[in-house]
Amino acid sequence: MNQIPKTTDNLSSGWHGSLDLAYARRRGVTQVVYDRAQAPLKVQRPFYPEGKEVCHSVILHTAGGMVGSDRLEFNFHLHPEAQALITTTAASKIYRSNGETAQLSMQMQVDAGAILEWLPQETIIFNGAIYRQDMRVELGLGASWLGWEITRFGRSARGEKFWQGEWRSNTEIWQQGRALWIDRQRLFASEETINSPHSLARYPIVASLTWVGQAVTPELVEKARNLWLTHPGGGIGVTRLTQGLLCRYRGNSTTEVRHWFIAVWDLLRQSFLARPAILPRVWQMAQKP
Repeated sequence: MNQIPKTTDNLSSGWHGSLDLAYARRRGVTQVVYDRAQAPLKVQRPFYPEGKEVCHSVILHTAGGMVGSDRLEFNFHLHPEAQALITTTAASKIYRSNGETAQLSMQMQVDAGAILEWLPQETIIFNGAIYRQDMRVELGLGASWLGWEITRFGRSARGEKFWQGEWRSNTEIWQQGRALWIDRQRLFASEETINSPHSLARYPIVASLTWVGQAVTPELVEKARNLWLTHPGGGIGVTRLTQGLLCRYRGNSTTEVRHWFIAVWDLLRQSFLARPAILPRVWQMAQKP
């Protein structure tokens, strides 16, 4: 599998954690067949809230957040016909930088007929943070991948804005040497960036949901848009991809965008997998008073 090129940032200090997970389907059960974690990353034991076909895994970041020069690597491999949902225990926090970049690199290989759902909780970019996230997904024939990214710029509940820093997010989805979706985003923090209608437009949150697996119909795109009508606020967009669907959000509320993304996720599952969306247990626990 092709590797994401490394940056030239200083990698001699900070946390250098990694997590490798491999899944295989055996007698109708998706199992974790390889698990290797290096601090500060850990993975909880597998959960099966929707039966043995789909394995739920929860990633824990024991350090609580990333600072400049931290480097984390995720490597996920789904063998043919395996089905897995991977999420995180809590929001990821990117703290104010010491002048260097905090970097997350992700490689995901989804073999023929396998299904991977990558549904992390939100990422909070503190004022002054410098952060880069790179993801490359390799799909086999008949495989599908669904992922979302919810990013909050500044601790807006405290009135903090993203006045200084930088954020980069690069996503590539390939299938047998063919690029199905490449998305490169970069944001330099400033008052102009925050206020510009072509950037954040004074909203603290941007989010993307991407599904790649099969062609979608115009009717399904319209259904995804109509799901937003039950959660008015902010602004959204829904676009057909070559073999999938892209949803974008810009607004004020993590709860708002999560409700919409979960509804779209359920729509896609019902339409292509004949299975409803089942929320990971860690999300339900987090919502309890």
